[in-house]
Amino acid sequence: MIYSSELIKGTLKTIILKLLKDNKRMYGYEITQRVKELTHDRIQLTEGALYPSLHALEADGILTTETEYIGKRVRKYYSLSPKGKNVSKEKISEFADFMNTMKFLLDIKTDIA
Repeated sequence: MIYSSELIKGTLKTIILKLLKDNKRMYGYEITQRVKELTHDRIQLTEGALYPSLHALEADGILTTETEYIGKRVRKYYSLSPKGKNVSKEKISEFADFMNTMKFLLDIKTDIA
């Protein structure tokens, strides 16, 4: 099952922040592939969704960028700024709390084995 773009849209920035928190720096295509891998293809980020979010996070001072030349290609790496490190903690915590609230609201029981 692939999740709808509607669900992903509200969580994309948090996904990006978590990946960069865990991996220090990544480039766009690497982010899309890592998300596919970690979610067993259930979340597939498009460039049309990813890059506007990366650019917005960069404009807000949450991400910094580094450009590297790989042969004839230019690769732009993203990493968390000092502000971004704090924001990532806040967003991840907020989302975890939101998930718990949704479980309660939707009366979803989790099995403890």
